[in-house]
Amino acid sequence: MGSHSHTNDNDSEAEAAPLVVSVHGGGASSDPDPSSASTPRIRNDTRDVHILSLAFLFVFSAYGAAQNLQSTLNNDGDLGTISLAILYLSFTLFSIIASPVVTLLGSKTALVLGTSGYLLFIAANLKPSWYTMAPASVYLGFTASIIWVGEGTYLTTAALTHAEHNNLHEATVIGAFNGEFWGMFAGHQVIGNLLSLALLRDGQGDGVTGKNLLFTVFLVCMIIGIVMMCFLSKRDEKMHHKPTYTSLASLLRSSFAPLLDKRMLLIIPLIAYSGLQQAFVWAEYTEKIVTPALGISGVGGAMAVYGAADAICSLVAGRLTSGVHSITWIVSIGTFLQAFVLLWLLFGYRFVKALNSIFRRQHQLLLSCI
Repeated sequence: MGSHSHTNDNDSEAEAAPLVVSVHGGGASSDPDPSSASTPRIRNDTRDVHILSLAFLFVFSAYGAAQNLQSTLNNDGDLGTISLAILYLSFTLFSIIASPVVTLLGSKTALVLGTSGYLLFIAANLKPSWYTMAPASVYLGFTASIIWVGEGTYLTTAALTHAEHNNLHEATVIGAFNGEFWGMFAGHQVIGNLLSLALLRDGQGDGVTGKNLLFTVFLVCMIIGIVMMCFLSKRDEKMHHKPTYTSLASLLRSSFAPLLDKRMLLIIPLIAYSGLQQAFVWAEYTEKIVTPALGISGVGGAMAVYGAADAICSLVAGRLTSGVHSITWIVSIGTFLQAFVLLWLLFGYRFVKALNSIFRRQHQLLLSCI
């Protein structure tokens, strides 16, 4: 590669102006003149980060809200809950081969293909049955594995390219790009669940109205997300990422090697608990606690509050723990808070439910006496 020269000493102007690369023979140099004889190559890395963040916001606003409703809307034979179990089992298995698949396809193609699984899963909810939900869940497990590997690869490559072209520190740019992406992604639970709150209405008995309208809106959100993915710049990940495997055997060795690390073995219980906690929130909490209290239409509102609290607490916790030298304190405090909430749900909720039942009976007796 040839030498790179900066076209402007002012960092802010250099950030705003796209880099134009011209090729003279075997070398590459920066050229501010778009009308040069060589073919210009313009890439706006920050634009791609904006597009990627918005696309994920649209896709996961729809999927996140649909996931929260599985145990309540598709409760016939536990169809929704079992579909989620199939989905995440598929996701776990396909994650082993996700990296070479993304390398073969390229991160942009992997991102576009990855969104197709979410689209199919939402479409299956319009006619939920074992014949539609189970295959859609298996396929979504595969596409989810490649979309997340593709997201990490694309975002890192964009950050490294931007840092190289603008002579910036790589770690700083990676942190800034990830901060924008995850900051915007944190809003998906709020937006998607507010849509559920606005469009779902409790009907007669255990029924609900507005379901088809809601999932049609979710499909529109998915299509917008897929279209936005198509506008991403195609990137050459080989410049920054070299494959660490040469065969299937080396891939399997690299996948299972971390399990021999004592630190990884010690953190496995935390990973397992995180999975159990998410399963509890998405399935049991929405069906057994929120729905009896607020109805199916109230699931969206409760989970919107959950999403907002999750985003705010993540930001606060990040700042509070930045100066903590030992992870033991973080884990201990988190364990105490989680245990308190679970015990409150176990004993406090039953106590409140019993009081409400007694109050309703006394109220009915009082009315009969009058």
